[in-house]
Amino acid sequence: MQLSQYQTQAHGTVQKAHAEGTDAMVPILGLAGEVGELLNEYKKKLRDGDAHERFPERLVEELGDILWYVAETATQFGLDLETVANRNLSKTRARWGTAGSDGTLFESHAFDSKFSEDERFPRKFIADFRRFEEGGIVKTKVFVDGDQMGDPLTDNAHTPDGYQFHDVFHLACVAVLGWSPVIRKHLGKKRRSDARVDEVEDGGRAIVTEEGISALVFAYACNHKSLEGIKSLDYDLLKAIRITVSKFEVAVCTTGEWERTILMGYEVWKQVQENQGGKVELDLDARTICYLGM
Repeated sequence: MQLSQYQTQAHGTVQKAHAEGTDAMVPILGLAGEVGELLNEYKKKLRDGDAHERFPERLVEELGDILWYVAETATQFGLDLETVANRNLSKTRARWGTAGSDGTLFESHAFDSKFSEDERFPRKFIADFRRFEEGGIVKTKVFVDGDQMGDPLTDNAHTPDGYQFHDVFHLACVAVLGWSPVIRKHLGKKRRSDARVDEVEDGGRAIVTEEGISALVFAYACNHKSLEGIKSLDYDLLKAIRITVSKFEVAVCTTGEWERTILMGYEVWKQVQENQGGKVELDLDARTICYLGM
């Protein structure tokens, strides 16, 4: 049976609500009640074990009741249950990925694949974070192939917090997403052969957007024990990032890809901070970033 067929037939069994104007509220309340019934049956299963012989039968019944109320709630608000189901699958695939034949969860993105080599990110390279002191202030320089990448950085904070190593996050964006207008500028890889791409995708607005995301992620991590032991991030954070980049090419990247970028990048960020520098390797084909040591 198709979900649309089930929805139509389920609506045919609706009983008119006694209280006027509550047709939509009744299935919502019913949904909450049936979830409670499901929990109660599971409680009995935990308490009684195999003695609760009717558990499989009761499980089917309660899940069926929940499905009925979900379908009727959709109907009351003019929604198609097939559409609801498909959108949910799209959302979960975007967050968790779907494993392909090679075991990868997400498709690779090469936003610069159509450009000449001098306008493309290297597929594999090493960034070397080196600390030095200047005028009594400790700063960090980043080198790629012996050339300094960008300006020397400090924490720009009253209390040292390791933000001077935040280029690790931008490098993670390159490795996992294939995107970083910040690193593209630092490496001299702006796509100037296409004026529109150079202005929009590699220009100031895109750079500011990425820096803003970096600051947001850093603040989030500081409020979540530096992501220690965390395997998944708040969906609202990931959704906010996707909304922020919706005007750029990286909009095709999913919440799951952003989560992987943040978790993988922040793990390396912590290692660089703990060692006060060191070498970081990027592999764009494998979509990985890792810490190599000093």
